[in-house]
Amino acid sequence: MNVVPQINLQDAQLRAEAAIEPDAPLTTPVTKETQIIAIYGKGGIGKSFTLSNLSYMMAQQGKKVLLIGCDPKSDTTSLLFGGKACPTIIETSSKKKLAGEEVQIGDVCFKRDGVFAMELGGPEVGRGCGGRGIIHGFETLEKLGFHEWGFDYVLLDFLGDVVCGGFGLPIARDMCQKVIIVGSNDLQSLYVANNVCSAVEYFRKLGGNVGVAGLVINKDDGTGEAQAFAEAAGIPVLAAIPADDDIRRKSANYEIIGLPDGEWGPLFAELAANVATAPPVRPKPLTQDGLLGLFSSDVTGRDVVLLPATMEDMCGAAVLNKPSLEVIYDAV
Repeated sequence: MNVVPQINLQDAQLRAEAAIEPDAPLTTPVTKETQIIAIYGKGGIGKSFTLSNLSYMMAQQGKKVLLIGCDPKSDTTSLLFGGKACPTIIETSSKKKLAGEEVQIGDVCFKRDGVFAMELGGPEVGRGCGGRGIIHGFETLEKLGFHEWGFDYVLLDFLGDVVCGGFGLPIARDMCQKVIIVGSNDLQSLYVANNVCSAVEYFRKLGGNVGVAGLVINKDDGTGEAQAFAEAAGIPVLAAIPADDDIRRKSANYEIIGLPDGEWGPLFAELAANVATAPPVRPKPLTQDGLLGLFSSDVTGRDVVLLPATMEDMCGAAVLNKPSLEVIYDAV
């Protein structure tokens, strides 16, 4: 007698689902794709000034922009909000936790003229790791639904002259598509810029996808070192903001100058366009000698000859060479 195998109901359902043809892939244009851009630079170089005006200009152009300060100084949003301090995520999270409450988006995110902004914050001096604070801040953002938000641009303001892993998070974990560096015509800011390029290239060799979109030259005095660095590193200059007294004065007074109809509107409109379209490229970091070579010898002192020290120099007297008591065994 032939035995007909019995097919249970679950197997029948699975086979029926497998027989259904999948939907055809979409051919219509993508309606919204968030660009997440990390901005790095030496402390005090003008990242916050650049980003506040850039984000404001983008919002006036009809873009939905989120500005996130990732610097423990928590000064990214101060210019945007006219000098007012923005409650940080770390500070708010600690207070809410003590009160047994959950952090809500309205506790940490604020807006002005179409720009949404927040500060991650950091620990007090000597009371914790700034990089660890950055990681905690992003964990809180994820709980608040960061990956579901519908922004055109998310701009992350990172301190570039700190090598702690937390500050390299966007590059190391592909949390952004591209990096923008803010620098000037001085050795220290370009040293930081070169370090950021080195970090990007290091993680690209490990399989990462983040690239450098370009350099913003702030306080440009026309001497050309930053331009020369960008050319040597193989990255474009997205904008050159002049060392102008009007800009300095308005920035010190927490005034936005990235206004469409303002004197500096065309400059920031061009920057916004370049930031939007610049592709992420693999930079070519310079060697230390290559970086120093961008500057004249009276700036870097590279004509100085390195003279090796002797033990007599160290001890201030003649040194008697004593035989070593170390026992060295012949290799077997």
